[in-house]
Amino acid sequence: MHKGYLCLLLHAHLPFVRHPEEEYFLEENWLYEAITETYIPLIHIFERLIDDGVYFRITMSLTPPLIYMLIDKLLQTRYIRHINKLIQLAEKEIERTAYDQSFHGLALMYYRRFVEAKETFIKYKCNLISAFKKFQEKGYIEIIASCATHGFLPNLSVNEQDVRAQINIGVDCYKKVFGRQPLGFWLPECGYYPNVEEILKEAGIKYFFVDSHGLINADPTPRYSVYAPVYCPCGVAAFGRDWESSKQVWSAKEGYPGDFDYREYYRDIGYDLDYEYIKPYIHPSGIRINTGIKYYRITGKTDYKEPYVLEWAKEKAATHAGNFMFNRERQIEYLVSRMDRKPIIVAPYDAELFGHWWFEGPMWIDFLFRKIAFDSQIIKLITPSEYLAEYPINQVALPSGSSWGWKGYNEFWLEGGNDWVYRHLHQAGQKMFKLVNEIFDIYKLKKNSLTFKALNQAARELLLAQSSDWPFIIKTGTMVSYANKRIRTHINRFLRLYSDLINNTINASWLKGIESLDNIFSDLDCATYYVKKEKNKKSNLKSKEVVVINERR
Repeated sequence: MHKGYLCLLLHAHLPFVRHPEEEYFLEENWLYEAITETYIPLIHIFERLIDDGVYFRITMSLTPPLIYMLIDKLLQTRYIRHINKLIQLAEKEIERTAYDQSFHGLALMYYRRFVEAKETFIKYKCNLISAFKKFQEKGYIEIIASCATHGFLPNLSVNEQDVRAQINIGVDCYKKVFGRQPLGFWLPECGYYPNVEEILKEAGIKYFFVDSHGLINADPTPRYSVYAPVYCPCGVAAFGRDWESSKQVWSAKEGYPGDFDYREYYRDIGYDLDYEYIKPYIHPSGIRINTGIKYYRITGKTDYKEPYVLEWAKEKAATHAGNFMFNRERQIEYLVSRMDRKPIIVAPYDAELFGHWWFEGPMWIDFLFRKIAFDSQIIKLITPSEYLAEYPINQVALPSGSSWGWKGYNEFWLEGGNDWVYRHLHQAGQKMFKLVNEIFDIYKLKKNSLTFKALNQAARELLLAQSSDWPFIIKTGTMVSYANKRIRTHINRFLRLYSDLINNTINASWLKGIESLDNIFSDLDCATYYVKKEKNKKSNLKSKEVVVINERR
């Protein structure tokens, strides 16, 4: 009886941060916070929906850096240490707030959340990927693939082989982890440039996503705007983001997360409480950090904050879920009379928004899915592959180059503060191509030879340097020194490996050391950079032309 569809998409990604050389590393907390505040709460929501027999469909991307961190034994052990400290802190907070009616109930809430987080983590044998895999196998989630290290493809497209490697390695990771071919693909930062879909097709991908203007400005103009996919000329489908539904959730000022009854993210006891009291639970060097225990609500637009009231926040989450469903129903009722098919509203968000930045986000999803399942006869949840199965015939059009983020055309990842990164990435990419295609016959190398290991590690260092997270962090002005250090570290390691390879001076001990540090893609095969001989001439010409252009600049 429904008239249209909603495709809710959560993009789960974090940069690869793993530092075994230090016992406590500040930026590793990004992962631990996301596990506690986003991934485990989402798992809890999905489990309860399934247990209650609620019909739902959701699409998620889990990027290779996040996957490799979640299955890493060292980081799993460190997360247990992290959550144990939070449990201890919450116990102290229960005692400290025993006679404070405003905060004692919240201290108990955090204690329960931390204990449940640990129990869930152990329940899945410290591997949360297995939980999402289970949900996919049961048919509730459609997990899609993404690039190897979240490389921003429009800015890497100077070297086509870098783009191909990012896509192919990402798809290979997906196959190994989930045991199936991915149908969909998330382009990092929604970064699309025309003809990247050709490489996606080579990798077996059936559909991907672009931002609203990427589809609206397609050639020819899509008949149904962003409310139905188009097929690129090569046959891969492109879905467009619905701006209206996205803004209702994304915007902290105009959207739901900024409601005054919701929890205030920026007031944390790690900064509020006495230093000696909180010292055992912050960074060992004495740096104050977020603990995740936050007692205040947004309250208003000033620094004045009042205590958080969970019941008020729950009521608002339910209200906002109803409002979101109501608005989508009105959209669909308007669209269905103007289309020859049921419209699809695609609403993609960063997964970490839900729970980490917007504490009530997971409960909002819970309310939304239940309301759609039981109260709506107009809207139904769907995944992109299900929509394509229902409507296999669609308009053919080529999307326009685009991204999400500031101004929508790549500027966030290429501007005055971070533009210096790309000449190094481009030149390193050309050197990687040269190593694999001109200097070494990779198919004659023994798989465990020192040369083969060095080639693989060179590829890892290049991939890690290409992460879009580093220029993003530089642009936002947060943790800039760390982002700069990561770029320089990976490029310098790559350049040393390149020099050692061409001079046959590989230091086995040093190589083993960086293999243990940058251990993502443990089974990587550098052959992904190999181009068949008939393509070599064309590819080499492209690289030479790029060098000439760079020199002129």
